Amino acid sequence: MSAGSSSRLPRNCPSRREALLATLMLAVAVTSAFPLVWMVLSSLKTPAESMQVPPVWIPRAPSLDAYEKVSGVVNVGRSMWNSLVIASITTAGILVTSMMAGYAFAKYHFPGRSLLFSVLIATMFLPPIVTLIPLYRLVGSIGLNASLAGIIVPNLANAFGIFLMRQFISGVPDDLIDAARMDGASELLILYKIVAPSVAPAIAALALFAFVYHWNSYLWPLTVLQGNADAYPIVISLSRLLSYNRGAVNTGLVMAGATLAVLPPLILFVLLQRFFVDSIVGSAIKG
Repeated sequence: MSAGSSSRLPRNCPSRREALLATLMLAVAVTSAFPLVWMVLSSLKTPAESMQVPPVWIPRAPSLDAYEKVSGVVNVGRSMWNSLVIASITTAGILVTSMMAGYAFAKYHFPGRSLLFSVLIATMFLPPIVTLIPLYRLVGSIGLNASLAGIIVPNLANAFGIFLMRQFISGVPDDLIDAARMDGASELLILYKIVAPSVAPAIAALALFAFVYHWNSYLWPLTVLQGNADAYPIVISLSRLLSYNRGAVNTGLVMAGATLAVLPPLILFVLLQRFFVDSIVGSAIKG
């Protein structure tokens, strides 16, 4: 090997710092994914494998019996549908209201705009438990107790969503919007034909955040539904499995229920992952 080729070789090899960073990232990724992988594998084990010591990492004969047992304890289909209705409609409402309010705060100049936006930001620091009783009384006063509508309606607007959309829409060029106005486009047409495509990564990120949050919401639905089991989302219905968590023989049953609950948000994340990463990169560049 010539001296010239040997001098070029180190340049193509990763530096010690890059190798250390890659190893650290791999360790973090494996640590984060381990509970999810263990949950899925445990749901496929037989009761004997669940109780075995030392633990069996990979089931020798994967079985779906635990999933069949979950269906006998919990009305999985009905509960999943309730969760899908709650999360989907709430997410759609948050996207619409956040886009419209964010557009107004970003591109309109009106008296008190800064003060109103500051008050909006301040509401983000309120713990949800503080607003629980006022919202519950409000829902009861309009006759939405013990219904899915009572869960959905108070959450159709979100301060974080408005803030996020306002920050991204501020980066849309004013000249582009003014040109559309001169062509006779309405404000709604400008918003959904020009502004929305420009901030698509932020919309996808907000949709992911909102869907996962409201899919996993527990306290508010439990408070509103008042024991109406037919309207329970999957997260509340799975609480019935807690009584089965006392013995290792039922570990597969509990893990199967948890796997069913986590699948829809996980699928949505996989579908929107590219847009989610783009939104983070875009915000970092703007910052």
